[in-house]
Amino acid sequence: MRQPIVGTGPEYTVGADEVPWILGTQLTEQCGPLARAAEDSRVLLIEAHDFARRMPYHHHKLTLVFAAMRQFGDRLRADGYDVRYIRADTFGAGLERFFEDNPEATLVSMRSPSYGSERRFRELVAAAGGAVRFVENELFVSTRRAFDEWANDDGSFKHEPFYRWMRRESGVLMEDEEPLGGEWNFDEHNREFPPDEWRAPPIPSVEHDDRTAETAAWVAETFDTWGRTDGFRWPVTREQARDLLDHFVDERLPEFGPYQDAMRRDDWAMTHALLSSSLNVGLLHPVEVIEAVENAYHEREHVGLASAEGCIRQVLGWREFVRHVYRHTMPELATANALGAPRDLPEFYWTGETAMRCLADTVDDVHTRGYAHHIQRLMVLANFATLWGVEPSELNEWFHATFVDAYHWVTTPNVVEMGQYGHGAFATKPYVSSANYVDRMSDYCEGCRYDENAGSGADACPFNALYWDFLDRNETPLRSNHRMGLMYSHVDTKRESGEMDRLRDRVDRLRELAANGEL
Repeated sequence: MRQPIVGTGPEYTVGADEVPWILGTQLTEQCGPLARAAEDSRVLLIEAHDFARRMPYHHHKLTLVFAAMRQFGDRLRADGYDVRYIRADTFGAGLERFFEDNPEATLVSMRSPSYGSERRFRELVAAAGGAVRFVENELFVSTRRAFDEWANDDGSFKHEPFYRWMRRESGVLMEDEEPLGGEWNFDEHNREFPPDEWRAPPIPSVEHDDRTAETAAWVAETFDTWGRTDGFRWPVTREQARDLLDHFVDERLPEFGPYQDAMRRDDWAMTHALLSSSLNVGLLHPVEVIEAVENAYHEREHVGLASAEGCIRQVLGWREFVRHVYRHTMPELATANALGAPRDLPEFYWTGETAMRCLADTVDDVHTRGYAHHIQRLMVLANFATLWGVEPSELNEWFHATFVDAYHWVTTPNVVEMGQYGHGAFATKPYVSSANYVDRMSDYCEGCRYDENAGSGADACPFNALYWDFLDRNETPLRSNHRMGLMYSHVDTKRESGEMDRLRDRVDRLRELAANGEL
């Protein structure tokens, strides 16, 4: 059985009259109620459809969720479970149907990480005349109690101390009490841009059966989706997810470290693992991903420490960190807007129709596959929205709808706080930049209509004027931040020279262009 390795996992049994209720983000036999139930026991899955009508979700996201649930139900039946797979408009309707046929049953389910879900599910079960027991969600590396005890001792939410604590507690990439290689973090080795002749290892194909193809067609016919309806490539079974993990460790991990922050127009995946969607629906357990990467470092000479640590930092560190911060800062985090950003999300986030090559190409990546890697998300999509002044919940909603790996507990800390400095829970400064960063870490600027080196003028890259305008208009909350001192010395210089006036004029013009669909 898989359990968290930081903190003490739960101990409980599942009785004869208790029925594991498996949510669509918990598709695993490795842990939870299903791992403790008899092999012929009843199991409940409810495929609720109304959530898919709340916003224009990416076609591939809905295909992933529904196909993975259906495939999981089929697999459990083949393994001898008595599967009650109910399709309904709502969870409430599905629960009513279940308890009509099983009035004596008590459901047992792992908690969903999404805020308010346990309370809402309890209400729905009670309305259906049934009973439910919620247990610890074991699809993480650390327990809630372990984090809460650490956070109370530390008194703040800072990723680096948390990550070091997780390394010490888990023993991952450790030698006694010290990190392997003498450093906790090799982030400075993860910021290279590959030479022109470099080619990423091939991306593995995922062979889907008729069941998944039929689900994809049903999604296209049933829901008002966004994104392409062809080319679905994401794992929907554990076997497919394991194959993808093995391929990453064998082929892509050795070169993951140096280029994990780089962006190239002709390589949407670079050397990224592409495992986040499988982790977030339960097809893979994060501990098995960490173990596979750590073992590869110890057993294979061509896997460097910077690559192994860079990957493990994302799973053992960041993914766990945002999950716990989300628990502690909701519901305030969802509507946080510390900088008072008032603007709507530009339409080109949906259409991709902009002459800014970095944004057009990144939106096209998301439209095509429901995916863009973490630097595209942070330093292109969130960076521009923050500089533009987009209200954080609007960008959060867009991420939630359009990415195959996006769930509220995932996007809200990453978008509202990390991406848009909306709350103050853990971000120490806004993660914003001018065109300089995009130019240094990508090839987007080559051949773009806009000049990445110009601040004002008709051909100047919008990132440049927007960057200085952002600092100018947010001076009151930001100037006192010790990490922003150098930037505000430049703001002062631009004001004294009169350049800031030209930059403000440029921003006014950019907003006119955007309003006319001409940016």
